[in-house]
Amino acid sequence: MRNLSAINNPYNDDKLMSACSIFGAMDTSGKPFSGKRVIDAIRNMHVRGNGLGGGFAIYGIYPKHPDHYAFHIMYMSNEAREKTESFLKERFHWDHVEEVPTFKARRISNPPKLWRYFLTVGSSKHESQSDDDYVVDRVMEINTRIEGAFVFSSGKNMGVFKGVGYPEDIAEHFGLEDYEGYLWTAHGRFPTNTQAWWGGAHPFSILDWTVVHNGEISSYGTNRRYLEERGYVCTMHTDTEVIIYAIDLLVRKHNLPMEIAAKVFAPPFWEHIKRMPDGEQELCRTLRQVYSGLLLNGPFTVIIAHNGEMIGLTDRIRLRPLTVGEKGSMLYLASEESAIRLIEPDLDKAWIPTGGQPVIGRLQSSDKVLQA
Repeated sequence: MRNLSAINNPYNDDKLMSACSIFGAMDTSGKPFSGKRVIDAIRNMHVRGNGLGGGFAIYGIYPKHPDHYAFHIMYMSNEAREKTESFLKERFHWDHVEEVPTFKARRISNPPKLWRYFLTVGSSKHESQSDDDYVVDRVMEINTRIEGAFVFSSGKNMGVFKGVGYPEDIAEHFGLEDYEGYLWTAHGRFPTNTQAWWGGAHPFSILDWTVVHNGEISSYGTNRRYLEERGYVCTMHTDTEVIIYAIDLLVRKHNLPMEIAAKVFAPPFWEHIKRMPDGEQELCRTLRQVYSGLLLNGPFTVIIAHNGEMIGLTDRIRLRPLTVGEKGSMLYLASEESAIRLIEPDLDKAWIPTGGQPVIGRLQSSDKVLQA
């Protein structure tokens, strides 16, 4: 039999981890805070990654441009940038453009050129199309038609910063301790099925939706076909991508509440549905029939975020961990409780959610944490 250790463990490490680290922090009062504690928390889970991907999403980051779509774009060549900027000028109004500030960081090598653009939708949009639909279509167009260009963030008053490296190194590369936002998510990657590249790091994003993910979506092929039949194009070569597009479809396009979208991703088992009251049973049966192509099989934990909301969700039998912490107006989600307690030792409450049941934190809500 072939010796697989040279492939699976080429450096003969004593401890092998294949469980990414995820972390989220939200001040539900809307007060912005710096990234220092978030960086410390994700660094505390260093051994869950292998340095092949790290990233952050920050909300409330661009208060001077709250109504502009902030495109973060990575370029592999000057030609790609020229083509992309020509494309953007024809289809959007430009208000501000700049290179994303970066700094020399340990273990970061050969980064792409990174630029950000603050855009509003121009008159070229079809009258029957919403601004958000127009932006999604243009993002897909750039990512599939312009070689060497990749839009990895496109929401309002938020931004994604990611790349190949440990998350603390990515934070150093972008100088994230100097940024402030009221909601942060972070990811340390241990890729198992796909190559490591800057666009394939987490968070994944479309418009202001972002997702960080620990696990493996074995239903990727089914999920991808379902989404591509509805106009989405999967370009990032990783299972996590289907989650972000599914959220956009269910919540933004189909107007489903997040509590209902969670029942699509991680629905109750059939034997549980049979014991539900008639109305709830009918709802769950309908969701499983209408959205069968979006059921997520496999072990997973995700932190989903958009402006004003942060959501944690695990698979139905909790094959990947999630811990919740609360302190005053702060809500924390993490792979490990130790990461939360490192930066918030005296929590008001810490708990583990039920598998398949979402934890939802909402901005300025009287109910800071909801468990559906």
